[in-house]
Amino acid sequence: MTMINYAMQVEKYMDYLRNEERSSATICQYERDVLCFFSFLNLNELTKEAVLRYKQELMKEYQPVSVNVKLSALNSFFSFIGREDLKLKLLKIQKSVYCPEEKELSKSEYFRLVQAAERKKNRKLALLLQTICGTGIRVSEVKYITAEAVNCGEAVIQLKGKTRTILIPKRLQKKLRNYLKRERIAKGPVFITRTGRPLDRSNIWKMMKNLCRDAGVDEKKVFPHNLRHLFARCFYSIDKDIARLADILGHSSINTTRIYIITSGTEHRRHLDALELVV
Repeated sequence: MTMINYAMQVEKYMDYLRNEERSSATICQYERDVLCFFSFLNLNELTKEAVLRYKQELMKEYQPVSVNVKLSALNSFFSFIGREDLKLKLLKIQKSVYCPEEKELSKSEYFRLVQAAERKKNRKLALLLQTICGTGIRVSEVKYITAEAVNCGEAVIQLKGKTRTILIPKRLQKKLRNYLKRERIAKGPVFITRTGRPLDRSNIWKMMKNLCRDAGVDEKKVFPHNLRHLFARCFYSIDKDIARLADILGHSSINTTRIYIITSGTEHRRHLDALELVV
């Protein structure tokens, strides 16, 4: 098969992912990773040896987790074109028992972000942060927080071929109702742009980053998915039911949920000290 044919296969693969209702972020990531591989191949023949060389190059440049993400994209593509013989084993990574503190957003830092948004008179952003963190939804699910959902106190989310219902806390519901009334939004998504389109990942990411300096929070910690992680840790600290948390977050596997509830190194050290096993 020529490189031109492979380019056509990549296009068909992208169509396949869209038909499978994969998120736009996943599709972009997979396309980028597959195209990077073919750039590395540079018109050479597609062989297992070439794929193995690419894996070695990835290991020199990226962290193991990132390598596995890229290999997963390639393996999925190879399956699609019927080249199972090219698929590679992922790197074995021992799961960390705690989260690096420089990446974990604390509850107090989250509050500072909300307060910074309110000081800037950005009521929309302040409520958006509280909506993501208060319900645990994905940033791609914000569009399902509609005026109708606010009024009935729950939102029905349809994503990745699955449907789940999330509850809106009463305090948040009251705040959102006041916001809808003030903004004269009677139906449809609550969080929209000036042109009336639902806020997307890019809009939200940029708005959050602009709060960092005023809030005094490290920019590396501030992104929408970290709010979801904070929700998971806070929920689990009270409920201790990981299966229920998995359902709320929309996870198919509890193993995914385990990643969300990993605490910081400081918390882990506190638990070790509490054992009082050192004389």
